[in-house]
Amino acid sequence: MRSPATATPLEAFLRQPNIEGSPAWEFVNGRAQQKPMPTLFHSRLQRNLVNAINSQTTEYEAIQELRCVVPPFSPVPDIVVVASDRLPEDDGPLPGAPDWLIEIRSTDQSTLDLQNKILHCLGNGTQLAWLIDLQRQQVWVWQGQDLPMIYAGSELLPTIGDIPSFAVETVMAMARQR
Repeated sequence: MRSPATATPLEAFLRQPNIEGSPAWEFVNGRAQQKPMPTLFHSRLQRNLVNAINSQTTEYEAIQELRCVVPPFSPVPDIVVVASDRLPEDDGPLPGAPDWLIEIRSTDQSTLDLQNKILHCLGNGTQLAWLIDLQRQQVWVWQGQDLPMIYAGSELLPTIGDIPSFAVETVMAMARQR
């Protein structure tokens, strides 16, 4: 174990007491940054999409705002979907990248910063990533090493495992669903 004097920046960040406050803090590109406070539609979409995914599978579990430790980053994606057998027995962050990562872009959030987190996770084991843009009513999708594809309207989005596909318009409607 490293002494505090020789701790990496990520290790020092993870020891800070305030990082789990709301909204959560992330460690990306060597700097700590707080996530934007979610809006009503963002929060509804998060909740409804997690519930929709979890109602379709026992092989995976969708979880909101779960800290991941993917050195040298510690992202907190809006939603992670992880194979049930990969979830730790102890309470705490997910060691490693999620199997499927979902980010919902806030109006004041940099698309490049979100893509940077997504690409880091894809390079470290994430199989599928969605970047949902409510304002443009589209979803950017990365699978493995492929370039992203942009989906809209009635197009079906890829998922993982036994989880059925969702149409983009269905995902967008979840933002207004009570």
